[in-house]
Amino acid sequence: QVQLVESGGGLVQPGGSLRLSCAASGGTFSSYSMGWFRQAPGKEREFVAVISWSGGRTYYADSVKGRFTISRDNSKTTAYLQMYSLKPEDTAVYLCAAASRPLVITESGYNFWGQGTQVTVST
Repeated sequence: QVQLVESGGGLVQPGGSLRLSCAASGGTFSSYSMGWFRQAPGKEREFVAVISWSGGRTYYADSVKGRFTISRDNSKTTAYLQMYSLKPEDTAVYLCAAASRPLVITESGYNFWGQGTQVTVST
């Protein structure tokens, strides 16, 4: 069983940056692909980014490509989502998840989920 805890969310102005962290415990972190999803009020959860177990491969949703960077540090059992040039439409609860399969972009492919951290982009 893997436990995931997100942190780093908050209120930021448009154009600003935030770095989210996802700390994992209770499993073999380096054997899981790690993904980030987000869910805005009244909307379905959507895929944001995923990184392979080694960190060598990544994949992004078109809406964040070029602005967000996913990374991981297996020695710290932590995944990150660096977000730049934030827009109001990026406002959502951001959740990290772990998948035993490589580079999964669908919710159903993930085995473990965190509780999420709120990101609000507003003036």
